[in-house]
Amino acid sequence: MSAFTVAFSELAPRDRYKLLCASVTPRPIALVTSLSPDGVVNAAPFSFFNVFSEDPALIVLGLQHRPGNNPKDTTRNIAGAGEFVVNLVDEGMAEAMNICAVDFPPEISEIDAAGLSLKPGVSVGVPRGGALRARMPQDDVAGVLADARDADRRGRPDPCPRGPRRSRDAARQPGRLQARRADVR
Repeated sequence: MSAFTVAFSELAPRDRYKLLCASVTPRPIALVTSLSPDGVVNAAPFSFFNVFSEDPALIVLGLQHRPGNNPKDTTRNIAGAGEFVVNLVDEGMAEAMNICAVDFPPEISEIDAAGLSLKPGVSVGVPRGGALRARMPQDDVAGVLADARDADRRGRPDPCPRGPRRSRDAARQPGRLQARRADVR
């Protein structure tokens, strides 16, 4: 088998995106909630999301722009308010997450369009997803709010509450594929 080299600078942005997505799998999926200056709750799925560091606690989001370098709603909201919430998506939320991926106008809330519920933010002013398993309010990576069912015997968050093979967390695969983390071996 022969190898070849591709310089990212020689690829169109869409081709770079496809190559990167296919190279790093599976990727966790975050449904990020943010708040517009007009009070509209925005929800957008991110598979370009991951943990970056534990000390300090850092999470990285791959914020995107539209053609012409125009920021998308989430990017604009985060830049303006400095706050957002990372909600982890599980398989039961996959359909609603896909609705949130639609490019709605800024005055339309993806939460309403997808029929999702919200709860007040814990340490930030941005609401969190009501039915999502774990949430991470982000102003200075304040902490993790986890479902009580995901606690260990001492009441602390269990990083693998249902075991790695029973996890229902959604993961992004190459192309348009999605999988449960439990299905990835």
